[in-house]
Amino acid sequence: MNDGFLSQEEIDALLRGEPVTSSPVAELTEIENDALGEIGNISMGSAATTLSILLGRRVSITTPRVSLSTRKDIQNEYPLPYLVIEVGYTQGITGTNLLAIREMDALIIADLMMGGDGTNTPTELNNELYMSAVGEAMNQMMGSVATSLSTVFKKKIDISPPRMNLIDFASESPITNTALLDDSLVKVAFRMEVEDLIDSEIMQILPINVAKDMVESLVSAVQQPQQPQPAQQAQPKTAPAQQPSTAPPTLPSSTNNAAYTPQVAAPPPRQQPAQNVAVQPVQFAPLQQSTADMSDTNIGLIMDVPLQVTVELGRTKKLIRDILELSPGSVVELDKLAGEPVDVLVNGKLIAKGEVVVIDENFGVRITDIISPLERASNLQ
Repeated sequence: MNDGFLSQEEIDALLRGEPVTSSPVAELTEIENDALGEIGNISMGSAATTLSILLGRRVSITTPRVSLSTRKDIQNEYPLPYLVIEVGYTQGITGTNLLAIREMDALIIADLMMGGDGTNTPTELNNELYMSAVGEAMNQMMGSVATSLSTVFKKKIDISPPRMNLIDFASESPITNTALLDDSLVKVAFRMEVEDLIDSEIMQILPINVAKDMVESLVSAVQQPQQPQPAQQAQPKTAPAQQPSTAPPTLPSSTNNAAYTPQVAAPPPRQQPAQNVAVQPVQFAPLQQSTADMSDTNIGLIMDVPLQVTVELGRTKKLIRDILELSPGSVVELDKLAGEPVDVLVNGKLIAKGEVVVIDENFGVRITDIISPLERASNLQ
């Protein structure tokens, strides 16, 4: 039921005496809705960063709006032709994910990919060259989305090569031939802006089962660090429990028999070295911590010294001929793959890995992996 009117299917159901089912509204809880919004914010933020690097333009995406919809509602709400990118998950998640952008936006992206300014574009996306250019951009974007999901879910997420279809929602009944056979869909809408060239809405469309699978993966990833902590806390508790148990026997043995104190005092030192030999692996950890503490006290003396922080996307080697042939629009291929973490350097020393993000129209880095303190101390030396 839409806007108070019954659809033809609902009218037929009433004539057959069947109950009328309205559009699914309560199938997503508030927690699931917030979780999907956070997942969409992280994944599409990574995709926007990749697109900004590819186009050389500032790309901004607003906070996502999550809603439960149907195929017919989407087709009625978005009658314009859309370029639908279909991505199938092969590992980590079961199902399909769709990304839909307007045809005109896809044309502008393709023109920028080919070195244009985004203003001189054809009226329709029927050029094979334009389709290839926008397909490469979408492939890079969805690859970065899979990488960010792997980081968030703490498990490997693999996708199949994206498939593109130009769909007219107003005239075609199925959105795709192989995906979204269910009527209940989750629509995650974003507002995307590419400087003064693009200001429109893009959509991420998920089947309800895929959306719930993502929420479960996020919840399990959040709960993972809480499980090993009790095990780690239980181990130090058992160690001190053994120490007081050995101490009380020595006290009564010395107080009960004063005449035999020389004889009783001799065996315990012989037993203690044997116990120390067994405990040596456990006492090895404090030695490392003491050295780290000493290094921390030394570093504390130079905390106010400024350091140069550099983020490196990648490197490559070119001939002088290639350097002289560089011009606006030239593409330089680096030695890193799309979506691969970038290097964070301090005074030329590698200390961390991260991914590029956009913060208030400025580039930033979200740290994903940090080198251990001992390795960082050795690198700074």
